[in-house]
Amino acid sequence: MNKMNPKRAEEESEPRVPTDLGKALAATPTAKVQWNDLTPIARRDFITWIDSAKQPETRRRRIERACSMLAAGKRRPCCYSIVSFDLHKALAATPMAKAQWSDLTPTERRDFISWMDSPKDPEAHRRRIEKACAMLAASKRRP
Repeated sequence: MNKMNPKRAEEESEPRVPTDLGKALAATPTAKVQWNDLTPIARRDFITWIDSAKQPETRRRRIERACSMLAAGKRRPCCYSIVSFDLHKALAATPMAKAQWSDLTPTERRDFISWMDSPKDPEAHRRRIEKACAMLAASKRRP
């Protein structure tokens, strides 16, 4: 069990696979096999990366890239900051913070994640997530 989240990865809620990604995975059997082997959190990271595309063409390219990465055995999208399940839940509960998070650059996201993940104590980590959501809701781009 993870100290930060008492649920085990396989017990996490299964993300809904977007239709376009589902079709692409069905058309790429090796990617589909790898997808089925991922944890729900890893699947969520791929879906979040794809959903963060602002243009339809970028989304299409990310879906192609995801299938290519999966077929090559990759288990996470490249160059993408991993968002902990705790942060994901906190952002979902704070719409203004979630909107600001979506507007951050990858570097700004990494800075927040690094700051939130730096305490080893789970309670301190939880407080930093709460503080980060408050800062994001107040339109702050750096911790």
